[in-house]
Amino acid sequence: MSSLLALSNSLADTVEQVGSAVVAVNGGKRFSPSGIHWQNGIIVTSDESLHRYDEITVTLSDARSVPVTFLGHDPSTDVAVFRLQNIELPVAKIGDAKTLKPGHLVLGLARNSEGDIRAAMGAVSVVSGAWRSMSGGNIDQFIRPDITLYQGFAGGPLVDAAGNVVGMNTSGRRGTVLTIPAATVNRVVDQLVAKGRIPRGYLGLGMQPVRLPENMKTALNLTSASGVIVVNVEPNGPADNAGVLLGDVLVEFDGTSIKDTADVLGLLNNSDRVGKTIQSRIVRGGALVEIAIAIGERPNDING
Repeated sequence: MSSLLALSNSLADTVEQVGSAVVAVNGGKRFSPSGIHWQNGIIVTSDESLHRYDEITVTLSDARSVPVTFLGHDPSTDVAVFRLQNIELPVAKIGDAKTLKPGHLVLGLARNSEGDIRAAMGAVSVVSGAWRSMSGGNIDQFIRPDITLYQGFAGGPLVDAAGNVVGMNTSGRRGTVLTIPAATVNRVVDQLVAKGRIPRGYLGLGMQPVRLPENMKTALNLTSASGVIVVNVEPNGPADNAGVLLGDVLVEFDGTSIKDTADVLGLLNNSDRVGKTIQSRIVRGGALVEIAIAIGERPNDING
């Protein structure tokens, strides 16, 4: 048997094996995204691809459509989680995306609403360190596979050459494909299954990026000339109770330099900070002031 035929047969076997844990999620905006049977009874899919969260069914490999129950979602990492009950379905073999290197062959899998499996092959194009989504979500790795995200492939798995699911595929800017790594999905799934939500830190501030004069940076011995200026303070919010004022410029938060509002949101998205008192450094009237803020929990649809 030629090496090319052996590779072809191996890929087909991998699609068949891993595909048994892939479902179609019938509740998409324009078409059904795919989902992954991530843990026993737990279906994971792309949150941005969903049109609704109630009356959702998933289509299995035998073309049956069965109901699932919405457990929660995290738009900042594009993960939505549903519970599948009383259905025997293989669980995906979850791997570690840190084993990926540029050039590694990978598969993107999907299932359509008729129950048919779909596959796309490519190579890993880019792998780098942790990054932050536009909505402040902390993603453990930046992974860009060179595969085509056909209709229905969002929410489906990225599969390595060993047949491990190393992440969930989603769409990036300008039609590119991004993969949310397994470590991030695991963290979000654990929190949503346990609590139905992801606790986010909350300051009660409206902020805008600002650049400080170079002479002020030097005089105050700051590592950066950028920060965020406070343009609104919510009455009785965490920052108001700590004494933050309009016009204050936040330059450091919990030991981390702040350059723009995304930095603040990223730090607040760490659920471990909720309820803790954090030291911050603020430029006020040309002087550097230290303020301790007790981090609240972010209400729904509030950013800062």
